Amino acid sequence: MSMNWNDFNDAEQQTSFDLIPKGTVARVRMTIKPGGHDDAERGWTDGYATESFDTGSVYLAAEFVVLAGEYARRKLWSNIGLYSPKGDTWANMGRTFIRAVLNSANGVLPSDQSPDAQNARRIASFAALDGIEFVARIDVEKDSKGENRNVIKLAIEPDHPDYAGLMGVPPKTNPGGGTSGAPAQVAPARATPARPASTGKPAWAQ
Repeated sequence: MSMNWNDFNDAEQQTSFDLIPKGTVARVRMTIKPGGHDDAERGWTDGYATESFDTGSVYLAAEFVVLAGEYARRKLWSNIGLYSPKGDTWANMGRTFIRAVLNSANGVLPSDQSPDAQNARRIASFAALDGIEFVARIDVEKDSKGENRNVIKLAIEPDHPDYAGLMGVPPKTNPGGGTSGAPAQVAPARATPARPASTGKPAWAQ
């Protein structure tokens, strides 16, 4: 379809890039930008991991797209920690986030330790996370320059009251109690339009 560069009445209206309000819960799709860093000893053989040349940290460069609602099509970017030369904290919190993402995507309660639930938390490679859909909580934090930006800190799991409606599934109960939304140890995510720097430098290393 050709575009008329004399008449702009049929052009789309601008989208607001104001911050998404803190605490917004939304269904998102996560895609991963391959970074080409492999480490067979750790099982990273599919080229999805990215290494920061500044810090030596390794992460998944993830993009999140809001799928529905008032903020549909808004994008955020985050780095999910896999390794840090400073210790295991960042990697462990990245694993916690991925576990919660798999629970959310597969409708598995965080307390469920059945064989099916355990299988749902296993992946053959990071390729299984590329394109995965789940429910996330969007928050607001200050970046290194003191400016507010959106971050994804929680993956919302099936025992959360908003989960069923957003995923379009029947609600699940959690007989063991507990709370949903495991901490997502990802580097702060930035809402559109700007992408973060390509170094992928985690927040704690800035």
